[in-house]
Amino acid sequence: MGRAWWKTFIGLLALLLALAACTDGGDGDGDGGEEGEEGSDTELSEGDGLLAAVRERGTLRCGVNNAVPGFGFLDDEGNYSGFDIDFCRAIAAGVLGDADAVEYVPLTAEQRFTSLQSGDIDVLSRNTTWTASRDGGEGAQFAMTTFYDGQGMMVRADSEFQSVDDMADTDICVLSGTTTELNLATRFSGMNYNPVPFEGNDTLQQAFAEGRCDGWTSDKSQLAGVRSNWPEGPEALRILDETFSKEPLGPAVRQGDTDWFDAVNWSVMATVLAEELGISSENIDEMMESEDADIRRFLGQPGGEDNSVLDPGLNLEPNFAEQIVRQVGNYGEIYERNVGPDTPLGLERGLNALWTEGGLMYAPPLR
Repeated sequence: MGRAWWKTFIGLLALLLALAACTDGGDGDGDGGEEGEEGSDTELSEGDGLLAAVRERGTLRCGVNNAVPGFGFLDDEGNYSGFDIDFCRAIAAGVLGDADAVEYVPLTAEQRFTSLQSGDIDVLSRNTTWTASRDGGEGAQFAMTTFYDGQGMMVRADSEFQSVDDMADTDICVLSGTTTELNLATRFSGMNYNPVPFEGNDTLQQAFAEGRCDGWTSDKSQLAGVRSNWPEGPEALRILDETFSKEPLGPAVRQGDTDWFDAVNWSVMATVLAEELGISSENIDEMMESEDADIRRFLGQPGGEDNSVLDPGLNLEPNFAEQIVRQVGNYGEIYERNVGPDTPLGLERGLNALWTEGGLMYAPPLR
């Protein structure tokens, strides 16, 4: 009986050791106990790795447009330029300290969310409207709106159309895979019309130039960009007065990555805060010597009773905002040089003015 008991004991002991081995790392990690708990925490915060990954890579992969003058296009020297391009540069300056550390990835409207979801790009800065279905169904998270826009209609200057209501039974050029298609259907509800969809701006523009469409509908800012660069001159086209949608445009990242979203969002908001504080790329050296507490905090300078530097916990360098303004400029500078009244687009600030001047540009304080 003693021998039987001993054999039973040995068998149980072997079973317990086998179970312990499986628990402690049968997957080859070789760790268990507390290390296993840390692995769970890592899994829960897995999205927080993109900020570190971008820094390790040393470049920001930014999804952009390359065919919209003023916003995202290739200039005469083959360089990416425009309003949305400058926000890629602002994010790179904030995260990497180098506004030029950007890899631009040109995307069509139909490619943009697939590329964002797959991780082919780190951020999308491509005239993209913030909507509920994109927040939900596309898994995108939008940073602060950089441009408040609305959809409109462009026609040839010599056409008979004076309003959208005049355009029953017409052919309308429209980009596929965009909110523009849905807005067009809503606006023409009860009217006969023929939507002519295209995947890219180049083919759409060619069709419109060839007279295959009576009108071209898109965000008014995009229409203004196209009109400014029209081969026959801007006077050959007219943008009708009516605005028939809300189009808040801005950068987007994948959902689930808090650190990365904060880095992108505050890099954008820093441009607005800089304009509020009167800090520009032209006067930043002077502002670095300011005694104003808000300005010193914003620029990552020591101040306050304990002469400390603000660390808001954003995982960005204390002087990230200084780098953005120094290398790219404040929001007003970005707007004016790309799309403002003195550019071929000639767009007034309007809703895109600071909140102190009757617009919607308002950012939380950096404190």
